[in-house]
Amino acid sequence: MRPVGRLGIVLLVLLGLGSGCAMAGYLTQAGLGQVALWRAARPLPSVVADPTTSPRVRGLLMAVPRVVDFGAAHGLKATRHYRQYVELPGPAVCWVVSASAPLAFEPRVWSFPVVGSFPYLGWFDRMDAVAHAEALRAEGLDVDVRPVGAYSTLDFFPDPVLSSMIPEGPAAAGALANTILHESVHATLHLDGQGTFNESLASFVADALTPLFLHTEYGATSAELAAWTDGETRGAVVLAALRDVTAQLETLYASSTRDDEKRNHKWRLLAQTRARLDLRRGLNNASLQGYRTYASGLELFGALLTHCGGDHARLLSTLRRHARAAFAGPQQQALEPVLRHVLAQPCGSR
Repeated sequence: MRPVGRLGIVLLVLLGLGSGCAMAGYLTQAGLGQVALWRAARPLPSVVADPTTSPRVRGLLMAVPRVVDFGAAHGLKATRHYRQYVELPGPAVCWVVSASAPLAFEPRVWSFPVVGSFPYLGWFDRMDAVAHAEALRAEGLDVDVRPVGAYSTLDFFPDPVLSSMIPEGPAAAGALANTILHESVHATLHLDGQGTFNESLASFVADALTPLFLHTEYGATSAELAAWTDGETRGAVVLAALRDVTAQLETLYASSTRDDEKRNHKWRLLAQTRARLDLRRGLNNASLQGYRTYASGLELFGALLTHCGGDHARLLSTLRRHARAAFAGPQQQALEPVLRHVLAQPCGSR
């Protein structure tokens, strides 16, 4: 993901292109946060050779170059990323804040000079994120604050492996590989101002390649592959339920029902969904919008991959050639018309 813009916003801070106190404050914290990561980064070989590094982390870090090479073999850009490691003091590198209208899936969008618009903002300090969220709630918006373990600077700067990318247990290998592949998709193909397309494409490609990598690296009967498969199975159940409640809410919001009745029905639906799925985090329009951002058009991406003979490099090449012109405007959430347009084109070469 790309929570703090391209983090080329660091350059905006240095060049003084931010305008207004709020924007300048946001850009400054983003720049300082990135600088702090640079200072804490250590070369992977040094971390692997360090006797204080745990055998578990050492083994996972030794696999990182193979994940990068695997991605490159499937059409992802071979970048300068993931050659360093940062041990963070907590489980997240930053916190993402998103907001939406309370009775419509209309996300708040933030725009910056040069780098474009984004349907979320990222903060390196949790309390800054919470304060920003409270200001948005005061406007009457649905707001979501969530921790994230990684982001991509899109080749503006070398991205390190972060300790937040490595969870506990056998799921760590799949989670780390998936994150690297996901962020590598961003470095390979990124359309400015199209967050839903960028994140959903990265999710689709990374989720397809991760089990292939785990099979190659650890074996068909490995605990690593089994943990990934189990997690994907559980995730599919949650995603289906969230899609269902989102569709119900879209119908409700478009109806002639009074706004107070819409609100009451909305919160009943969300409470029922949260209880059924045993979700720890709350649900509202902003959090549901976040799920949509990362999981839209997956069936059509799959059809396009089939159209391209199962070759991810050809898929990315075709999208690069034809997708941009098919968008009706910035931050378009509906990907179906775009992907159907691309499907109507001949698949490109690698």
